[in-house]
Amino acid sequence: MSDDNSTHVLNMTACEGINLRFTHRFLPAVFMLVFVVGTFANFCGLKTVCTSWKKIGSINIFILNLGIADLLYLFTLPFLVVYYALNSKWIFGQTFCKITRFCFNLNLYGSIGFLTCISIYRYLGIVHPMKVMGKIHTRHSVSISFLVWILVFIQILPDMFFDKTAQNSSYSCYDSTADDFIKDYLPYSIGWTITGFVIPLLIILACYGHIVMVLATKANVNTLLKQRCLKLVIILTVLFSICFIPYHVLRNLNLKIRILKMEGTCKASFDDIYVAHQISRGLVCMNSAINPLIYLVGNDDFIMRFHNLSKQARMSLVQWTGAVIYRNTPEADPATE
Repeated sequence: MSDDNSTHVLNMTACEGINLRFTHRFLPAVFMLVFVVGTFANFCGLKTVCTSWKKIGSINIFILNLGIADLLYLFTLPFLVVYYALNSKWIFGQTFCKITRFCFNLNLYGSIGFLTCISIYRYLGIVHPMKVMGKIHTRHSVSISFLVWILVFIQILPDMFFDKTAQNSSYSCYDSTADDFIKDYLPYSIGWTITGFVIPLLIILACYGHIVMVLATKANVNTLLKQRCLKLVIILTVLFSICFIPYHVLRNLNLKIRILKMEGTCKASFDDIYVAHQISRGLVCMNSAINPLIYLVGNDDFIMRFHNLSKQARMSLVQWTGAVIYRNTPEADPATE
């Protein structure tokens, strides 16, 4: 047997059937954790927004929409847990399969859109406060939020027309599409990545890059404002570095690998890329649990309540510690006196 034939046999062996065991163990655990933590965190955030509705600011309109987008996706997670726990067997019908995948994309790109809006508003409020003072009202935020939803719908609507089921199986529910349509799906996915992720990322980097420069050079900026902006930058850095960037890179790379396999190109590294893609899918859904942190950083009412609660807890701890020390102090010996 020639070296070329031997290499071909090895490549084909390496490409034979991807081991889905990791996916069926990893994704249900992550989805269940995100569902519990994310649902609790988002309900708490939305409850606080609703109770302080009269005091709601322009940015809080975006945070409210962010919470709604999160909850739409979180309610689909139990069905995905069942799907992967049953070894990729979808029992809820193909229509609901497409709705579930649609809700994921709606949450992902809605989150990115509203995070971009928050970044722009922060930029205007810090870098150009005099120019925007009195010019930005709640109705502007509502209109922009509506526009964000429209743009996200336009971006992700074509995904609904791609088949999510394999020809030989009526129980599959692909997050992308079947192999027959993968060559058409990849260009759409790349374009979708640029418009829905890369462009917003560049806008956010430009906004916070300028904000950091202004805060570093101005000595009269409020300390609390500096701390809040720094925390927001850290949260967004975590979101994009851990949740968004790996997912978009590996999603398109995995689609390209599927095309290469169909064309007969096989490498052992393809399995590693597939596993990395599954990990990125678990990480990207965590944005629904991390997003409420944006609310904590941006809401003055919540921050003051949290500080007051912390202060009361510290005072109670000091009083309790003092009482314990007093009780444990030995009484003076009369003979010694």
